[in-house]
Amino acid sequence: MIIENIFKEKKPVVSFEIFPPKKEAELNNIDATLKTLAQLHPDFISVTFGAGGSSADNKTVELAKKIKRDYGIEPLVHLTCISNSKEEIRQILGQMEDAGLKNVLALRGDMNPNVPAKNDFRYASELVAFIKEQGDFHVSGACYPEVHLEAPDGIADIRNLKKKVDAGAGHLVSQLFFDNNVFYDFLTKVRIAGIDAPVEAGIMPVTNKAQIKRMVTMCGASLPDKFERILEKYGESKEALFDAGMVYAINQIVELISYGVDGIHIFTMNNPVVAGRICDGIKNLV
Repeated sequence: MIIENIFKEKKPVVSFEIFPPKKEAELNNIDATLKTLAQLHPDFISVTFGAGGSSADNKTVELAKKIKRDYGIEPLVHLTCISNSKEEIRQILGQMEDAGLKNVLALRGDMNPNVPAKNDFRYASELVAFIKEQGDFHVSGACYPEVHLEAPDGIADIRNLKKKVDAGAGHLVSQLFFDNNVFYDFLTKVRIAGIDAPVEAGIMPVTNKAQIKRMVTMCGASLPDKFERILEKYGESKEALFDAGMVYAINQIVELISYGVDGIHIFTMNNPVVAGRICDGIKNLV
């Protein structure tokens, strides 16, 4: 199933993100997580591309193959270009094609001081165009409701997003955010710019105070006052913060669905309990 076509058949689309375990033994043990996620009937599952991942050691493609083969769920394969040459990208796409995997999330990737950058691609839009030249792939892209950290301003960021869509990205997944009004404002600007690709809202359930502080520093997401109060009151209690974080995420999703968003993309952090709690909270809404 081409992911772009799912949005023509239903709304909202609900999907999950997982990441490949670093160790081979952990990759074998991920079935427990996938079994739970499969029972929640997501429309697709995206698989992140680890820093330093390569065509020779690509757990992303292996995990995507498992999701499609063993669970019958369409995978969306993350592919970053900052540390890969054109030839390495061709090899990974060849592995995908051999496995019948057609959906790619094209990303530049984060700069990693331990992994030298290569010069074949500067921007994700260049990767999108390159993938479209290599075969019958559907390409998705990322978008940033609160502006990419390296963009000079919001206008430039939207222009860059338009380049990505014009290059062939037919579906967009947003970076995490905690204020729905920020997302609504972003959607308005996206549509004014003539970008008509479906946009999924990226939701990160909060279960750990240190983790979320690190994440927002990396991606530039802001924390609303009401969210800061939750962290302040419950941040030192793992159980309390988990419950409060689940309620906050569910409330975000309920409001987004009522607004009429194209889809919800849940960053599970490989925690099936998180995905299960959220899906139970919205099961009669989708």
